[in-house]
Amino acid sequence: MKILGSGSQHRGRTVKSKMGIYLSTPKTEKFSEDGENSRVRYGLSSMQGWRATMEDAHAAFPDLDDSTSFFGVYDGHGGKVVAKFCAKYLHQQLLKSDAYSAGDIGTALQKAFFRMDEMMRGQRGWRELAILGDKINKFTGMIEGLIWSPRSGDGNHHDDNWAFEDVGSRIGLLALPIKNASVSDYHNFPEIMLMRLGPHSDFAGPTSGSTACVAVLRGNQLVVANAGDSRCVISRKGQAYNLSRDHKPELEAERERILKAGGFIHAGRVNGTLNLARAIGDMEFKQNKFLPVEKQIVTANPDINTVELCEDDDFIVLACDGVWDCMSSQQLVDFVHEQLSTETKLSIVCERVLDRCLAPSTAGGEGCDNMTMILVQFKKPLQNGAVSSDREPSPSGSENPTGPEEKTQQEPEEHTESS
Repeated sequence: MKILGSGSQHRGRTVKSKMGIYLSTPKTEKFSEDGENSRVRYGLSSMQGWRATMEDAHAAFPDLDDSTSFFGVYDGHGGKVVAKFCAKYLHQQLLKSDAYSAGDIGTALQKAFFRMDEMMRGQRGWRELAILGDKINKFTGMIEGLIWSPRSGDGNHHDDNWAFEDVGSRIGLLALPIKNASVSDYHNFPEIMLMRLGPHSDFAGPTSGSTACVAVLRGNQLVVANAGDSRCVISRKGQAYNLSRDHKPELEAERERILKAGGFIHAGRVNGTLNLARAIGDMEFKQNKFLPVEKQIVTANPDINTVELCEDDDFIVLACDGVWDCMSSQQLVDFVHEQLSTETKLSIVCERVLDRCLAPSTAGGEGCDNMTMILVQFKKPLQNGAVSSDREPSPSGSENPTGPEEKTQQEPEEHTESS
């Protein structure tokens, strides 16, 4: 695990508006990263912007295993802990799945999304969320204002035995804030930790949540899983095609599930509060004991879209809604192509997108959110015998699959500009 700084603490005041709590001056320092292997090149960048806190997280593992790459963006709401939890654990759970070992990446991704909610419950879940998030800030400023991202060498193969925690590895984060504790007390660290944190064996999970949009590349097969309104877009011959669907409450399928589960929609928000219909976390919307997880008011059930890549495919972009609120899918694809004509470092292209989206003030709301973008460029020829396809992608309006049981060979959904 790597905790990475986003620059010095902001020294200005905060301003509360209808859109949220904003800084008087945006934090434009960025965390950026580049990497590559024989299959792909990638660059990414994250920026806090006008928001008072940074609640995005991301994961980039070009070598998740010998034949697979993994990229994900996670946009937290109500706090940063769920996004950080997903960035740390979702890809690990994917690797552990029997379905993944059997080559069924779609089913493995669905199980990994649901597993996040399971892991955040109970005593161990509470402890891990406390380590990753805001509760620690009450005792120490060591995590305040930091952007967190796992790196490709930071534990993508780590076997996190969730039932039997290695508490010794937590001393550095949890023991230091404990006042009046001597060095000898650290030998009794589990007891100290329980006194400080409490058992929380009945913890139902976090009320905050996160979107999750991940892309898994193996050979010429690309599998995208999405819950929430982060988005994955592919450029095919310069045309933007959405590989995910924004899960807003007003969508017919989402609205039907919400109402059947006993929820309601007010002002475009689930139960008047959440402007997403699917997310990891948000446990207050997942309490109906008579319904399966995929039929709760809010569900972590991801749409799964599987696409066979061809020679016409240039790159994919994964980004949180802080970017998509400011640029359409086609506008972003056009901008990236324009930048790639003169710039070879992909993280710089991402940085330029974030700078372009950043609003000059908080008056309008758009361009004021946290922003995270991952740009993944395919190396050609595609590996493992990929072949070109003569078929054009499906026209706009075709439905993406909503679960592994529906996944078939899918062409991307074409993005059309709204008038």
